[in-house]
Amino acid sequence: MVKVYSKALDQSIEIDRILGQIKGGTAGPTIIFTAGIHGNEPSGIFALLKAFDDIKSKNITVHGNIYAIAGNVSALEQGIRYHKEDLNRMWKNDRVKSLLEKQKITKNEEDHEQYELYRIISQILKEDKGPFYFVDLHTTSSPTKPFITVNDTLLNRKFTQQYPVPLLLGIEEYLEGTLLNYINQLGYVAFGFESGQHDALSSIEKHTAFVYLTLIYSGVIGKTDIDYNTYYSTLFSSTKDLNHAYEIVYHYKIGHREDFYTKPGFTNFEPVKKGQQIATSNSAPIFTSMKGNIFMPLYQKKGEDGFFIIKYIPSIFLSLSSLFRTLHVDRMLVLLPGVSWISDQKDALRVDLRIAKFLAKKLFHLMGYRSRQIDENFLIVKNRETVSKNKEYRNTTWYRNSY
Repeated sequence: MVKVYSKALDQSIEIDRILGQIKGGTAGPTIIFTAGIHGNEPSGIFALLKAFDDIKSKNITVHGNIYAIAGNVSALEQGIRYHKEDLNRMWKNDRVKSLLEKQKITKNEEDHEQYELYRIISQILKEDKGPFYFVDLHTTSSPTKPFITVNDTLLNRKFTQQYPVPLLLGIEEYLEGTLLNYINQLGYVAFGFESGQHDALSSIEKHTAFVYLTLIYSGVIGKTDIDYNTYYSTLFSSTKDLNHAYEIVYHYKIGHREDFYTKPGFTNFEPVKKGQQIATSNSAPIFTSMKGNIFMPLYQKKGEDGFFIIKYIPSIFLSLSSLFRTLHVDRMLVLLPGVSWISDQKDALRVDLRIAKFLAKKLFHLMGYRSRQIDENFLIVKNRETVSKNKEYRNTTWYRNSY
C-alpha cells in the first residue's frame, strides 16, 4: 500500500492499486474507473473511495460490476505528475505489445505502472461481461469548469451527451498514447472527465457527482437510489453557460528543453482573440493565430502540451456527422482524385494533398476519421467507427434512445 495526500482535504489515505470493486447481485454492465494516472491528480482517488463506501454502507443495489483502479501509484505517493515518463502517453500499440516481454519493463517506474494497469484491465475484459465502460478521472493545472474528453465515435458521443457538461471531441488527434485512445481502439466506450483544478475541494465534489451519474446512465444503479438531482445540479450549475461540443483547432506542443511559460490568469474555455499573447517560449512571446477559446493552459512544470485553442461545433454539424457515418458515405471518398484506401479493412485513407487540395480536415471529421499529417504532401486518415462494438451496447437504454 502507498499513502496519498489530498491538499484539498488536508488528508492522507493508504491505497492499493485496486481501490475497490463491487460485484452486483444481478446481471449488468462492467464499469472501470481509473484515477491518478497523473500522480499530482489525487481528486479522483478520494471521490471513488467515497462513492464506493457510500454504495456499500447504504446497501445500494448494483447491477453488474464496478471497478476503481489507481493509475501511477508510485507518483501518487510522491504527489508528482510522473517520474520519468508520462504514463498517459505510453499506450501506443507497439509499446503495449512490448509489455509482455518482461525484460523491457525495467526502463523506469512508469513501465512497471503501465504493466500493472495492462494486466488488471486485460483480466477484467477476459473474465467479466459487457457492455464495458471505461472512465478516466483527471484534474487540470489551471482553474476550469468540468468537461469530458472523448474520441469522436458515435458510441462515445451518444453516451456522453447524457451529462450536463461540455464535450471536447477528437482530442486523440493531438494527444498520442493515451490510455483512453488505446481502449477506444478496442471498440469500447471510453472517455475522460476533468473536474477542476488539482487541489480544489470542488474537484472532488464534481468527481463524486460524475461517478454517480455514470453509474446511473450505464444502468448499474437506479436513479432513485441516490440524490440524483443534487449530483446533476452540481455539474449543470457550473457549466450551463457553455455550449455542448467543442473541437481542437490549434495545439501548442512544447519542444525538448524549451523554456515555456504560460501568462498567469487564463482559465479553461476563456475566449481569446487572434494575436493575443498566451505564453512565452525561451522569453519570446507566443501569440494566438486565431480566435477561439483557450483550453488546458499549462501551469505546472511537467507536461508537453502548452495550450490548445478550441471552437464550438454547431449542432447541425453533429447531426450531419451522425447521418453520414450511419450511411457510410465515407466509402465514396475514394472516388475523388488523390484519395485511396491503405488497408484491406477499408478503415484508413491516404490523401495526396498535391491533388486533393480541396479536402479539409473538417470533411474527414464529418465522416468519422481522425487525421495524421505524414509530411507536407500526404495525410493519413483513419476511421474511428470501424472498431466500435455497437452490438455490445445495442440493448442499453441510452443506445436505443439515441438511434
